Amino acid sequence: MSGQATAPSFHDMWRDLAPIGRDATTRGYRRYAWTGADTDCRAWFKAQAETRGLTYELDRNGNQWAWLGDPAAGDAVVTGSHLDSVPDGGAFDGPLGVVSAFAAVDELRARDAHFTKPLAVVNFGDEEGARFGLACVGSRLTAGQLTIEAAHKLRDGDGVTLPQAMEAAGHDPYSIGPDPERLARIGAFVELHVEQGRALDLTGDPVGIASAIWPHGRWRFDFRGEANHAGTTRLADRRDPMLTYAETVLAARREAELAGAVATFGKVSVEPNGVNAIPSLVRGWLDSRAADQPALDQVVTGVEKAAREYAERHGIDLDVVRESFTPVVEFEDALRDELGAILGGKAGRPIPVLGTGAGHDAGILSASIPTAMLFVRNPTGVSHSPAEYAAEDDCLAGVTALADVLEGLACR
Repeated sequence: MSGQATAPSFHDMWRDLAPIGRDATTRGYRRYAWTGADTDCRAWFKAQAETRGLTYELDRNGNQWAWLGDPAAGDAVVTGSHLDSVPDGGAFDGPLGVVSAFAAVDELRARDAHFTKPLAVVNFGDEEGARFGLACVGSRLTAGQLTIEAAHKLRDGDGVTLPQAMEAAGHDPYSIGPDPERLARIGAFVELHVEQGRALDLTGDPVGIASAIWPHGRWRFDFRGEANHAGTTRLADRRDPMLTYAETVLAARREAELAGAVATFGKVSVEPNGVNAIPSLVRGWLDSRAADQPALDQVVTGVEKAAREYAERHGIDLDVVRESFTPVVEFEDALRDELGAILGGKAGRPIPVLGTGAGHDAGILSASIPTAMLFVRNPTGVSHSPAEYAAEDDCLAGVTALADVLEGLACR
């Protein structure tokens, strides 16, 4: 029970983490990879590990680990999530899984649980992809799903490359890459996450289990026209890419409705970006997700077809680039069923099992190791927003559920 007497409570950890990277105006979070806020979050994680007497480790890809027991023993049980955020994101997406992981370790120590396997808490780096445009960079590198060459080509909106950002933060960008030895030592990874939807609120359950992650991806649409004066250029003489972009946004909504999917143009950049100038370039990013691959293909194909038709009509050049893609993830049946048996046995009733349209590190790692996810009720269903919320009682129920699962997996 080393470190347990001085370990901060869930409430204390949440309070201490809350101010880091929070914008005073929007009240949302801007915890982007390899920035000052990210450094502060990493310092918080390291402090939590050391306070509990856990062995702290920073791996080659910038992921943080806190170990209870010898990681070299193998068949380890790992839990955790991420601490970075989307622009002006909420407090719960990612951090809830990390805070709950440390709190679950505390609860197991309070139960005087006897561990038969190593246990670890992890903070995966750059899960949201807010800075460099690619989600789950830390776990993708570890799992060999992102090459070193491709990672080194990533740039943020200011033109700073990933290697430059990592070096500025004191990390060696030339050490990154696949880490099969680490993954081989992990027997199971369980990620707790706030639900990004209202399914649990509708059923009245504080905690649920993930069944699958929808296939999803990001596509960049570059609409190139001709810059010109907004006040002197006749409408008939314009090659305005903003018109084509606007029509494509509406097409995305129509295609998503037809396929029973979702599609969002949530980010746009404009050049030269002047109030009195017709744009020369409008660059928009499409995020689309669906319950299965055929539906996703239908949406993206339909959006691109419409965009090209609009572009030809307005004399616009169009390039479409797929920047990232994750196929459907069906979490391993055996591990998912084991979580259901553990939690259902405690509750005396079945635990809800639900799918999600959001990507997670657990989904990336599922191709390499057995993974599973727990969801904590979100009464509003709002996510990626300062309005994201989970009641403290539900959060604590999530901690207990995670502790029960870890006990069942690591103490047998």
